[in-house]
Amino acid sequence: MKQLLSLSLFLTLSIATAFADNTVKANDPNISFTGRVQRMDDGAVRYDWVGTYVQTDFTGTAISMKTSEEGESYNQVFIDGKLLGKIYFTGKEPHDIMLAKGLKNGTHRLRLQRVTEGEYGRTTIYSFTAKGKGTFKAVKPKGRLIEVIGDSYSCGYGAEGTENSHFELKTENCDKAYECAIARYFDADYVLVAHSGMGMARNYAGKTMKTMTLRYPLLFDDHDSVAYDFKQYHPDLVIINLGTNDFSVNGAPENYVSNYVRMIKTVRRNYGDVPVLCVTPHSANIFLLAALKELREKIAGMKDVRISEPMPDIVVSGHDIGSDWHPNWRGHQKIAATLISVVATMTGWEMKDNL
Repeated sequence: MKQLLSLSLFLTLSIATAFADNTVKANDPNISFTGRVQRMDDGAVRYDWVGTYVQTDFTGTAISMKTSEEGESYNQVFIDGKLLGKIYFTGKEPHDIMLAKGLKNGTHRLRLQRVTEGEYGRTTIYSFTAKGKGTFKAVKPKGRLIEVIGDSYSCGYGAEGTENSHFELKTENCDKAYECAIARYFDADYVLVAHSGMGMARNYAGKTMKTMTLRYPLLFDDHDSVAYDFKQYHPDLVIINLGTNDFSVNGAPENYVSNYVRMIKTVRRNYGDVPVLCVTPHSANIFLLAALKELREKIAGMKDVRISEPMPDIVVSGHDIGSDWHPNWRGHQKIAATLISVVATMTGWEMKDNL
């Protein structure tokens, strides 16, 4: 009788183990992060730059994670390339969040992307759990990587807002910004180093926050002042879009061009002779256009550094405007379309036949 009880208990434990959930720490090698992240000694991963995303191929019918947020953020969840929706993160204490459930048995790809800026919060992920003895496998990076240095246009500020509406955090979505559209067109990964209102030498309306020149060398956008290790990744193209805020509200900083040249040299010092595309913003006024003309002369001897041509009034229709006169997704698509051929020329990446 004791033998039967022991056998029954063994079978019960075996079955329970077979269907047990599998939890791995966030810094597990089978969890892939794209962006500037800090890997903690306890296995957690922390970040705040807009656009940072985490991916893994997992098996199981559901996936959840343990996280905390210093402030707030919105995050998009994709399963097998399909957008499931946005999740709002808040709460300083570690807590569990269900990312997807009711999935079919088999392998699924998770992509979780932060779509709002570091000014509003910083995310810490402690672990992921796959239901039903799920397994995890790292997602290999794409063959191309684009780094973007920018302002609110690169952040997708108000991209999900409507004309005449004012900004709300829920309307920001960097995934609908034009640089991200360009990256998807060329099947490239991307890293955004961007913050709304920031300039190369002067912020919007002369605000005294750190300019992007000072933020770019840092691990975090708006938390701490930890230096970033530029050896973490090597982009194949760097896109810079800064200047709209420098020349906003009667602003005309004398050191805009010199700071821009210094930024390009910083990029080259860390990444070598990577191609650099300096975007002429669609909203550039006559003062910014004059400064970019001077910049063109300063960088004339730099190989594979190019300033895009002006695209005045590219976003002219109310249907193309989101919150606070920023482009919505339709507007960003128009901007992306003007730059795709420039990117292809600079990198040698092939354009699609159906453009």
